[in-house]
Amino acid sequence: MIKKRLIGVVTIRNGIAVQSFSYKKYLPIGNPLCVIQNLDRWGVDEILIQVIDRSINQLGPDFSLLNKLGEIRISTPIIYCGGIRNTDDAVNVIKYGSDRIVLDNLIRKSMSEVSNISNALGAQAVIAALPVVKADKNLFLYDYQSKKLDELESVFLKAISDRNIISEILLINKETEGIKDSFDIDLINLFPKVHTKLIAFGGISEVDQLKNLFSIEKVSAVGIGNFLNYREHSVQLFKESIKYDYLRSPIYSSTI
Repeated sequence: MIKKRLIGVVTIRNGIAVQSFSYKKYLPIGNPLCVIQNLDRWGVDEILIQVIDRSINQLGPDFSLLNKLGEIRISTPIIYCGGIRNTDDAVNVIKYGSDRIVLDNLIRKSMSEVSNISNALGAQAVIAALPVVKADKNLFLYDYQSKKLDELESVFLKAISDRNIISEILLINKETEGIKDSFDIDLINLFPKVHTKLIAFGGISEVDQLKNLFSIEKVSAVGIGNFLNYREHSVQLFKESIKYDYLRSPIYSSTI
């Protein structure tokens, strides 16, 4: 059985780690480096850093953050998302210490450039982010810049489900992101059949949700954001409550 992963997600806006509610309202959490260090110490399998104001402001990747992150020597694999515009950006993000990248805006603008990035880094390093909204038993892709919903077209899905280009799809429940115990399992069930595995994210806070999602064959990982910060030893409690066979890494224990 292929082991599945628990990914800690850190959302950053204006240089501050925030709790996001449907990417509309934001509450400050604090220094993102402290949040990342905590996730590293607690034993998540990967850390996804999403800097949500880079692309919309045409700022490029946050290399300053990545440089500071390199100085504190995080041992957990890092996934970076935010402001990647082209192959040079993607390659430099990896050079600055990220293990993998997530592409969102670029997959809508230029799949040819996404293919170039995949050729440069390898498909295993590239994840596609799909923020989706359910309406009338159909899924629509949400565009953060235009604030519009688009149909999940078959040509687009075929392109991003090519395992020679994209390794996984980050499926974001846009409407429930940041809301406790609210991830809609229909997003998984309604998502078109593709070969690419899914990472579920958005409104996941409870052990039963994790168990249900991990039991689905096409789900390879689950991302949890600030809910990991709300209770003591949350990562350890999640892992101890889930069937051990599901998890990639051993159960973490700590006296911290």
